[in-house]
Amino acid sequence: MPGHLTGSALVVNNAGTHVLLLFHSKLQRWLQPGGHADGDHELAAVALREATEETGIEGLAVLLPAVDVDIHRIPALGDMDSHLHLDLRFVVLAPEGATVSGNHESEALRWVTPQELAELTDEPGLVRLCTAGLEALEQYRGGGQA
Repeated sequence: MPGHLTGSALVVNNAGTHVLLLFHSKLQRWLQPGGHADGDHELAAVALREATEETGIEGLAVLLPAVDVDIHRIPALGDMDSHLHLDLRFVVLAPEGATVSGNHESEALRWVTPQELAELTDEPGLVRLCTAGLEALEQYRGGGQA
């Protein structure tokens, strides 16, 4: 099965208490923003670009290094065959008072607490990303290395 490099973003509010999920129009499930690298080898830049495009939030900041790697299958959709996503995942921090607008790729966007995330999805990769991302943000803000 072919694989595509992707970068995705755990968008966290400035207070570090909520993450932003989108309900993906085609896949019909809650996900973090992200997308194909399309030849860009800087996957942190891919994650930041996709987060900005999919949430409409200006002034996002990506934290390095990546906090998670996930390999998952994407089902065949339209003219695209089933394939794997080799996804490098980053924490992306939203500025204070961020305004969310979204785009055509999602039906809804929602700020959720980690507890609410667990009620929306049982996707282990997303739950793992949320846990790892919030822990990395806490370490980053505490002066430690994320």
